[in-house]
Parts: sequence; C-alpha cells; structure tokens
Amino acid sequence: MKLPSTFLFASLLAVAASAAPRTITLGLVAKSQGNPVFQAARVGAEDAAVDLGKKLGLTIKIDWRTPNEEDAQKQAEAIEQLVLAGAEGIAVSCSDANKLTDAINSAVSNGVPIVTFDSDAPNSKRFATYGVDDLDCGKQTMEELARVLGGKGIVAVLAGNQNAPNLQRRVAGVREAAKKYPGITIRDVYYHKETPQDAAAKVEQVMQANPDITGWAMIGGWALFTENALKWQPGTVQCVSVDALPAQLNYIRSGHVPVLLGQQCYQWGYRSVALLIDKIVLKKDPPAVKEVSALVPVSKDNLDDYAKNWAKWLRK
Repeated sequence: MKLPSTFLFASLLAVAASAAPRTITLGLVAKSQGNPVFQAARVGAEDAAVDLGKKLGLTIKIDWRTPNEEDAQKQAEAIEQLVLAGAEGIAVSCSDANKLTDAINSAVSNGVPIVTFDSDAPNSKRFATYGVDDLDCGKQTMEELARVLGGKGIVAVLAGNQNAPNLQRRVAGVREAAKKYPGITIRDVYYHKETPQDAAAKVEQVMQANPDITGWAMIGGWALFTENALKWQPGTVQCVSVDALPAQLNYIRSGHVPVLLGQQCYQWGYRSVALLIDKIVLKKDPPAVKEVSALVPVSKDNLDDYAKNWAKWLRK
C-alpha cells in the first residue's frame, strides 16, 4: 500500500523531533546586573549548562533576568515572567526574602522548582539553597579582623541592605565573634544602598564622624569595588572584607586590606544549575536543603594565584 506523502512527511518530522535533544530553559535571577559577583555567577551557570548538557544529552538554556539595580519587586516579577515563559526551573538570589517568598511559592505550586543562592528565602518552598553559612561568614570576618588588630580597637561594620536576610545573619555573626575580644568595641553597623559609590560614600562619612575607628568589618565588599575608597594611609586602619573581586585585590596590593574572604560566586551559578538539573532531569533531591560553600581567604601570600580565577569567571 502506498502511504500518502503528507503522512510520510509528518512521520519524518516526528522521528526528527524525537531524535533532537531535549531543551530545558532555566531562569537565573540575581540581585543586580552591575555587581561582578553576579556576572561570575552567570558565567558559572552558563558553563554548567554546557557541561551538563553534554553529559546528559540536553540543550540547557539560561534565561538571565536580573534587575539593573537591587529591586526585590522586579525580581518577583521576573520569577512570574519566567514561569509564564516556560522555564522549567529557576535560581534566585533574594534581595528581600519577604517580598520574594510569595513569588517563589507560586512558581513551585505551578511545578517550577526553585533554588536560591547567595541570599536565601528560608520560609519559602525552594528545595535547596547554595552559599556561605552567613553566621559563620560574619564570625570569620570578625575573627580575621581581631587577629590583625591584635585583639583591640574600635570597629565599624559595613552591612549593605538592611532587609537582606543573609546580611542580617552576617551582622549577627560579627557581633557574636566580637564577644570573645573584650578589647574590641563595635561602634555601629552601617547600612547603605548596595552600589560601590553608596558604600564608599558611607565609609567616608562614617570615618569623618568617627576618626577613632581603627578597623572595618565589611560583610560585603561593595566599597572596595571602586578605586580609592579607603582614604587613610595603609596600616593606620585595618580592614577585612568579604568578597575578593579584581578591584578589591588592588587593596591588598596597596596594603590597605590584609585579608579578603572570597565567596565562591562562580559556583553560585554552577551549583544552582547542577541542583536544578538533578531535580528536573534525574529526579534527585540534594542530601540537605542547605549546601554550604567555604570562604576562601586571600592575602598577599596567594594573591596572584587567586587573581587568575577572574580571567575565567569574567571571560576575559
């Protein structure tokens, strides 16, 4: 029997479609476009998409929907738009957990699994979160600062967005660790809009009003993303900061900052994609909801080796 040509054509199309690799789109919603840590996370996610796509015979696309500046409402809208666009999973770093929890829960109710990275929404239905232990991060920052201060001094804490739950935990860690050092006094915790310019302006403003400050515990590295943010002579005021971006590394070279604590921001994206693919494709949940990544201390001893990572992380 001779089959109709239209039937044969349709059959060939069906065979071709069945042979094509499955395409999975994952959403990536970071806090802000301009922050290099999130650019590194984006590169990590895209690299994971390539690596896991080859390994599993998939085409994995990363749909990057990050606000230009921190805006939790825009992040919530991005999650809603990604669900409507057919994303099969979403990774998000929450600028404000309270404003994002409903959007996350709605996505999960619609069958879209969510993983958080960097900044969690602990009361949401996300199935996993990846990043530092924020309480320990604050403790480690204070411990390193206490070491270089010799256990005594007046300390200011630079703390970014007051509503970010990860930063709230880091501040608690700083305060807890400081209790071990009776010679150290925390003058105050200083919040600011998370841009390099706002952070640097806050440091300058605080130093002008409090010239007796001898140490800064920066639980985020915003101020050091700019040049000449620290107006004092190297060694006169000590500073330990979270993050170890290329701009920050120059402050080690100049002698202003003895220790940076690098977050594994490339892995924020890489591990988030890996966790989502495990969940969506392999139907596998992580052994624990929280996957902790360690901070990497950077000093003059390992500065040059660490700096080479950024050529990969920012694709330079």
